Amino acid sequence: MRHHHLSTYSSLAFFIIFSLFHFSLSQNQNVLRKGSSLHVGSNAKVLVSPDKSYTCGFHAAEGTNAYYFAIWFTNSKPRTVVWMANRNRPVNGRGSKLSLRSNGVIVLTDVDGTTVWQSNITSSTYATRAVLLNTGNLVLQGLNDTVLWQTFDIPTDTLLPSQQLTKDKRLVSSRNGGHASGFYSLYFDSDNVLKMVFDGPDSSSLYWPSPDLLSNVFQQGRTNINNTRIAVFDDNGRFDSSDSLQFNATNFGLGILRRLTLDYDGNLRLYSLNSATGLWSVSWEAIRRKCDVRGLCGRNAICVYTPEPRCACPPGFEINDPSDWTSGCKPRFKKTCTEHVKFVELPGTDFYGYDLDVLLTPTSFNACRELCLKSCNCLGFSYRLTGEGFCFTKKGLFNGVQIRSFPASIYLKLPVSLQIPDYPKLVFNSSFTCASPEATVLLGTTSMYDITEKKVKWAYLYSFSGAIDGYKELKKATKNFKTELGRGGSGAVYMGVLADERVVAVKRLAEMFQGDEEFLAELSTIGRISHMNLVRMWGFCSEGKHRLLVYEYVSNLSLDTHLFTSNFIGWKESEFEPKIADFGLAKLSKRGAPNSEFSRIRGTKGYMAPEWALNLPITAKVDVYSYGVVILEMIKGIRLSNWVVDNDEVQEVELTKLVRMMKSKILDREVSWLEDTVDQRLEGKFNRNEAEILIKIGLACVEEDRSRRPTMDSVVQTLLRQNED
Repeated sequence: MRHHHLSTYSSLAFFIIFSLFHFSLSQNQNVLRKGSSLHVGSNAKVLVSPDKSYTCGFHAAEGTNAYYFAIWFTNSKPRTVVWMANRNRPVNGRGSKLSLRSNGVIVLTDVDGTTVWQSNITSSTYATRAVLLNTGNLVLQGLNDTVLWQTFDIPTDTLLPSQQLTKDKRLVSSRNGGHASGFYSLYFDSDNVLKMVFDGPDSSSLYWPSPDLLSNVFQQGRTNINNTRIAVFDDNGRFDSSDSLQFNATNFGLGILRRLTLDYDGNLRLYSLNSATGLWSVSWEAIRRKCDVRGLCGRNAICVYTPEPRCACPPGFEINDPSDWTSGCKPRFKKTCTEHVKFVELPGTDFYGYDLDVLLTPTSFNACRELCLKSCNCLGFSYRLTGEGFCFTKKGLFNGVQIRSFPASIYLKLPVSLQIPDYPKLVFNSSFTCASPEATVLLGTTSMYDITEKKVKWAYLYSFSGAIDGYKELKKATKNFKTELGRGGSGAVYMGVLADERVVAVKRLAEMFQGDEEFLAELSTIGRISHMNLVRMWGFCSEGKHRLLVYEYVSNLSLDTHLFTSNFIGWKESEFEPKIADFGLAKLSKRGAPNSEFSRIRGTKGYMAPEWALNLPITAKVDVYSYGVVILEMIKGIRLSNWVVDNDEVQEVELTKLVRMMKSKILDREVSWLEDTVDQRLEGKFNRNEAEILIKIGLACVEEDRSRRPTMDSVVQTLLRQNED
């Protein structure tokens, strides 16, 4: 339109030239012909798949003059590489090129002509072109589009939909987030089971499936009774392996770009791309307890949940390289066999493998200790705290992990002359302190230790950069609990800003009846739970009668602030990432306690299922009921969860009236029942099929009789089928 001022002839000429140029690009942009080359450089030509999903060309290593020939997602931010040619040998940023030679072989050469990498096919002379397909697969084709070679056969760290992982292929992680090959591999072992193994410079260990003594592949739903050794995931996000490993992406369905990547931290994750933002989200991961990955923290180091996994050096050791925890920790002493030694206990801690002696018969603590003392090669021993106990003496300290519930301790063998604190603490890569020395949290213990007078107890579940001084600090952070964000049955939530300028949400719990030990144990368990759709707990404080929980601050506030205000959500809006708050807090309240919130409920509707009021056994069906209420509120756009307390007269709440009205209209087959039910503010701009399915799901979930409610699994399957349609 901006060329409307040109003459008829010049306009026609411009159109012809532009059309020819565009036609040439569209015909050749995903094809490299025999005898052609791709050169390195910022304006160099690249290959782009026909649907524009993938790009192939030279990828620059950030901050260097090094380039890799690679395939990446065109619109991801930052650029996400899925395949590389010789990832351990980049080429120079000047003069390097990739050529499809006359013999049908793709050759990558450096600036001096040195061959860095080349394709290897036996029938190469028949190859006429290299083509980047919509699958992200770069293939060499011969006559009749016959595939003679493909990058899908030589993966790096990523598997793409329709790309098969077979017995002669493996995914190898990158190292420390760079491009070079790392120490983690995913492959089919000789027993036909898909496994992940750490193979580092000084240790090697299987870590997935779990190698624990009490577990095996059959208990984990896997099998080695097959000989096909093949795995693949499809465009819907469904993964299937010949060893019976199966899983689905949380956003199961077509139309989403995905990748399965063995990340540099040794975890296998399925990612989904948000096409609007170009950002990735994790839609499945193999290992939830990330400290179960071997080699994550290196020799002598310990992986600790805070609640995120962090590496730490035990007493008597210091970090080798602050920029690389895989290098582990080094001793601050010289090992000798003549110096007197002492043993320092690390409760709840274990170093997996590298045992000198394994005594699985009942062994006394003293006998285990003496066994380690007699051996110059013994660096410490693990003692299981069950009955007489099991004994494991250690010749190497690898795969260290601390879990509070773990029924064992590691006893490190250190020189008597080595000065360490009376109560040894792990040395993290960043420090934090407690309110006073007496409030120190001892390493690996399941409880906190009282300050003699103030009885302050503080537990860190996250790596704050500054110190928190119990209730006093949180009172200051919230300006004496000034800005209330919301409140519910478990207490009120206030906005706060910590000393390190971190914005947090502080929940002040009401009517918690557990003792300190029970409270701290529950919170320690909740704090270890991490999921993209859960509001993360960062810490908690217990001081006198005060019980405070510190959460991440969720800037977009709660769902009801969007449903029940003028800032309502459109039917197609999906930019938000939903998060569930207060996960697990129900266990902190005792339903039968005097004057508790639960004991005052009589006939309450709302989010709470009738079982709570009727004092019936609580099952997963109460959560199904709550889910149904939320679904119906989203559909109707009004608050249905009003709390009503029985008194002399029966009060009918909005939920009851809506359910009765919906069922009646569906039964009578009224033509306009959907339009009458769905939020009027949408002005009819919604999908009728989707709305009908959601309404029927919501109605089924809020059935008074819990036996008539569906399971959450069946609800998910119904929604997935709708997504497929």
